[in-house]
Amino acid sequence: MLVAAAVCPCPPLLVPDVATGAASELDGLRAACLDAVAVLAAARPDRLVVVGPAPHAGDGAYPPGSPGSFRGLGVDLDVRLGAGDPAGERALPQSLAVAAWLLERTKWAAAPVEGLGVGAALDSERCLATGRELAATPQRTALLVMGDGSACRTVKAPGYLDERAEPFDAEAARALGAADTAALAALDPGLARELQAAGRAPWQVLAGAAEGAGLSGALLYDEAPYGVGYLVAAWS
Repeated sequence: MLVAAAVCPCPPLLVPDVATGAASELDGLRAACLDAVAVLAAARPDRLVVVGPAPHAGDGAYPPGSPGSFRGLGVDLDVRLGAGDPAGERALPQSLAVAAWLLERTKWAAAPVEGLGVGAALDSERCLATGRELAATPQRTALLVMGDGSACRTVKAPGYLDERAEPFDAEAARALGAADTAALAALDPGLARELQAAGRAPWQVLAGAAEGAGLSGALLYDEAPYGVGYLVAAWS
């Protein structure tokens, strides 16, 4: 059963070593993410599943201890997804590597951690079904859900300016703040793809997991500092 969830964006700039001189620009976002993770720890889960967008369809599960790295961004920094010694060394996708950094920053020790990479093209029904599968266990399960909103909020944004981006992010923010699973389930995958909103699929996994859980939500952050929607929420 799902007992808590935290929603965070996953830009590499969240990691100060990557952001370097611009690190202070996202201090507020980092603080909100750490507050959201603290809500997970307070729920005393038996397991934590980190869900994030992955570049490949059906990317799949990552066991505890899976390695990640920011070396591809020119930073000598490695992370691991919780404690463990997994068979093989399949590297975490970027979203889960950022999550691993967040958990290391909080010295997470509340529960074993596993990861799930979700392909951006995964349809809504499959996302919802995946969430239901995650929650269909007697274990007290918490989710750390990684994913950005639209990347089209300004002319300098990665996807340039799209007038549909702000309303899309506003509805996602409202749904996340209200723990509105029906509204998250209704997000349009096609529109999300056009707006480069990588969080759509992970948010819909959360919607499936939280169906009937009776959780309440709080929106902790809603800004688009680089033309990309960054949303942080906590459900408990």
